Amino acid sequence: MINKFIEFFKEPQAKPVTMSEDEVKKTYAHFRWRIFYSSFIAYVVFHICRKNIAVALPSMGEALNLSNTELGLLGSTLYVTYGIGKFINGVIADKANVRTFLPTALILSAICNICFALSALFITPGHVSFFGLPSATILLWVMAFFWGANGWFQSCGFPPVAKSLSYWFSNSERGTKWSIWSTSHQVGVFAAVALSGFVIDKFGWMAAFYVPAIICIVTGFWLFDRLRDKPQSLGLPDVEKFREEPVACNTEDDEEKDERSYFQIFKEHILCNPIIWMLAIAYIFVYIIRFGTEDWLVKYLVEVKGNALTIASAKLSTLALVGSAGAIMAGVVSDKLFKGNRTPVNIIFLIMLIVSLYLFATNPTGKPIFEVLDYVYAAMIGVFTAGPQMLIGGLCAVESSSKKVASASIGFTGVFGYVGAALSASGTGFVVDKFGWSGAIGFWMISTVICVVICTILYIYEKMRKCA
Repeated sequence: MINKFIEFFKEPQAKPVTMSEDEVKKTYAHFRWRIFYSSFIAYVVFHICRKNIAVALPSMGEALNLSNTELGLLGSTLYVTYGIGKFINGVIADKANVRTFLPTALILSAICNICFALSALFITPGHVSFFGLPSATILLWVMAFFWGANGWFQSCGFPPVAKSLSYWFSNSERGTKWSIWSTSHQVGVFAAVALSGFVIDKFGWMAAFYVPAIICIVTGFWLFDRLRDKPQSLGLPDVEKFREEPVACNTEDDEEKDERSYFQIFKEHILCNPIIWMLAIAYIFVYIIRFGTEDWLVKYLVEVKGNALTIASAKLSTLALVGSAGAIMAGVVSDKLFKGNRTPVNIIFLIMLIVSLYLFATNPTGKPIFEVLDYVYAAMIGVFTAGPQMLIGGLCAVESSSKKVASASIGFTGVFGYVGAALSASGTGFVVDKFGWSGAIGFWMISTVICVVICTILYIYEKMRKCA
């Protein structure tokens, strides 16, 4: 039984290249497009079973009588398990079959969403005690368990996608493809917010977990049909050979010549790589602002600006949808204007993010023009968050390591990112309860300033290393 389980998830063996040149071109053309759109759709759908809680928070808090601190602690369980899981599953994904690994994780995430909502049906907050504890406390910890488990399975989504993009697309095209694919984050948040807002309005907060779960299960079975592992598993040559591009001068990236162990490559390119460490630390603060706005903006708009839930959800969806342009913009600008140097783009985007947060927080209410400006400023926050999010912990991490540890490099920076996400969830809730919403805005802005400082240090280090 255990052997069958391992074989199901094990990376398939490489097959010898026996196809003709024309057959190789046709097969590559077919599967590259198929892998790309499947990976894009997969990550969009992952988000609807993750970001649904952001829209459900106001209704959940009222229905279950949870404070902002308790809601923050509940949300942070996903980020803690996601961060740990992203690293561990990143290492596993480097040796796992993308075709089975990713869809299985999506289906298990859906099951966790169903159990999360069902918990509130079986354990009703009140005066009844379980094992000497109030039922409300038991319910909070049961829900935290299932949301934490959801975080673990959610963490299995990004690493196999990073592996696919690294193996199916060459160096000269990977930046563009990665930036386009990375908009799946924003599209996913938009889809989650729009869907959750609609079903909560019609059927109540629990529907925000049941309906996305059904969609995820159906999509999981579809992905099993669509996805494939590395090109070599289909009898195709390496993508650089297919596109007749030279392999990077560091021979450790040439799979056919590099006979070092996985751990040796991992140690050199991740554990002993100062650039990866700086990127990882910066990623903490990127995720504080990213998840601070994504998870709490609806509640902020409802409580501070008096928006209806549907209006608040629409403003958050603007942040997500328009924000997708920021990822593409960051990739194109760093390629074309800065010749592949990503750090200056990160600094510019983060400075503009500080400006956007200030404008959003100081925008008054009461007139239609102010409502329109809320949409504009929310979109700006999305644009200037999406760029650093895509670059710092994604493309920069991959380009600063080796293709053989692509998933692990993403997982490593992801651990730090989700430390920031956990700090954002619990920290924002705590700050709101203690200092009000102005304290939360300050918390996000200070985090962005710190990230600018780290990126500036990284820029100076990169300059010094080139001159050495």
